[in-house]
Amino acid sequence: MPSFEPIVGRYISMVVAGDTMRIYVEEAGSGIPLVCLHTAGSDSRQFRHLMTDPSITDHYRVLAFDMPWHGKSNPPIGWREIEYKLTTGLYKETVVAFCQVMELNQPVIMGCSMGGRIVLHLALEYPDDYRAVIALEGADRLEPYYDTEWLHRPDVNGGEVAAGFVSGQIAPQSPSEYRWETLWAYMQGGPGVFKGDLYFYWVDGHFDDRSVQIDTTRCPVYLLSGEYDSSCTPERTRDTAERIKGSKAVVMKRMGHFPMSENPALFREHILPVLKEIGVNN
Repeated sequence: MPSFEPIVGRYISMVVAGDTMRIYVEEAGSGIPLVCLHTAGSDSRQFRHLMTDPSITDHYRVLAFDMPWHGKSNPPIGWREIEYKLTTGLYKETVVAFCQVMELNQPVIMGCSMGGRIVLHLALEYPDDYRAVIALEGADRLEPYYDTEWLHRPDVNGGEVAAGFVSGQIAPQSPSEYRWETLWAYMQGGPGVFKGDLYFYWVDGHFDDRSVQIDTTRCPVYLLSGEYDSSCTPERTRDTAERIKGSKAVVMKRMGHFPMSENPALFREHILPVLKEIGVNN
């Protein structure tokens, strides 16, 4: 007999920056809404392990969507004439539009990498709209450390280069099965999409001069960083936590930049106490 997972996938249309976007979303469970935001250059498949864990889905309605241009979501009409470049404003508008069209009441927002950074922007600007934010591998300031031009060239396989760049950010202890599952999504990324995401992640998303203004009494902030993350390093996470008074930071041992997909069992040990605390306090 076939064994079906509890994840349900569907498409929804929403308006972002004046364009009607066809967005793919998956969800599972019931309870407090938990919106999951994928990393730069990848898609929502990274959160499939959370969606099949009854310890989470018995208490949370977990939703993960592919950003426009990513995964199974479409780019806007006329995309051939556009250079994709993710800005802070566009990213915020996309997440806000998703929560509105899905009619979510004070969801928890959890993002990884670029998703981990945007949730901090949301906590700053819309603190009363979210029950809490969880920044996985997210900090208020980062610095580029490789040449993004290699990610979009006609003589180079951008997907394989993207996977090569991020492969060193996976902890050596992570199971091979999940390491390659994580990298496979990068290999499938659309032309120039990873490069466009990194504009937000490395250039436009800095706000260490304003992160001190985040009010954690209105929107609790949790920061979780892998000890092997060479992009959002534990040091950068701790620096961010010091600026955001009242935030809670954890460095995850034996973990890299993609905790929810590279080592689901180990990540579970770290995320369950956070979700339990949020549930108890709300």
